[in-house]
Amino acid sequence: MSNISRRSFLQSGAVGAACTVLGAPSALAEAVPASGKPSPIKLGLASYTFRNFTRAQLIGFMQQLGVRDLNCKDAKDHLPMEPAAEAQALADYAAANIKLHAAGVVGFSKDDDEDIRSKVEYAKRAGIGVIVAGDPTPGSLKRIERFVREYDIRIAIHNHGPEDESFPSPFDVLKSVKELDPRIGCCIDVGHAARANANLVDAIHATGARLYNMHVKDLANFQSRESQVDVGDGIIPFPQLFRQLHKAGYQGCVNLEYEIHGDDPLPGVQRSMSYMRGVLAGLSV
Repeated sequence: MSNISRRSFLQSGAVGAACTVLGAPSALAEAVPASGKPSPIKLGLASYTFRNFTRAQLIGFMQQLGVRDLNCKDAKDHLPMEPAAEAQALADYAAANIKLHAAGVVGFSKDDDEDIRSKVEYAKRAGIGVIVAGDPTPGSLKRIERFVREYDIRIAIHNHGPEDESFPSPFDVLKSVKELDPRIGCCIDVGHAARANANLVDAIHATGARLYNMHVKDLANFQSRESQVDVGDGIIPFPQLFRQLHKAGYQGCVNLEYEIHGDDPLPGVQRSMSYMRGVLAGLSV
């Protein structure tokens, strides 16, 4: 699988339009593609990145990063399940001009009406139209489908790599949902998908209109879950991914889910965001 690393990207002519945007690795301005048009790919953040920090700290970090789109979950006090606490969280995000576009990863391991309804209502209270679902069993999908239709909400099943018995890659998700309501689709986690030997560009093409969310990270070794590095320092082919997303007309967010350096993630998150913005600035899309 071909790749452009941060080092080779910075040395290439493609970065010409991005250099003034990137500057130092921590530069945070939104990149503008070489065409001069606004980027068609929207970068967001998975709140799990700052799982060891409070909601107030998360908001502060997002303001530093210049990121306004959040895939939020019930970690720390980021988006509590309890309605009153959830309402306060929503007020805090609104005051900071942060938009919640997805909830999750939310566990759906129980094939149970009450459990499924509670999680769908959690997202609907927040005005969120996409739930990133973790751990549903193939046998529970027909039950989940009933709630998708009742609430008119999208379920994006998250692939979790070789350790996931049901959904190691996006292709496994597609096999299970192809006969179901089209509002049941995929959240491609590119790191886990790569470890499951999925061709990432092909996966984006195959999911097509059923791609509702994306989690991105970078790996130095597709055989090792522990090889995560800052985005751009690994072998995930981000330029190719962004081109395919643009070609597919993807309307969702590409959410950085940074899972390393949990007690001090901000420097790596800054570098990762700057790299992705630089790639977008250098692409003639």
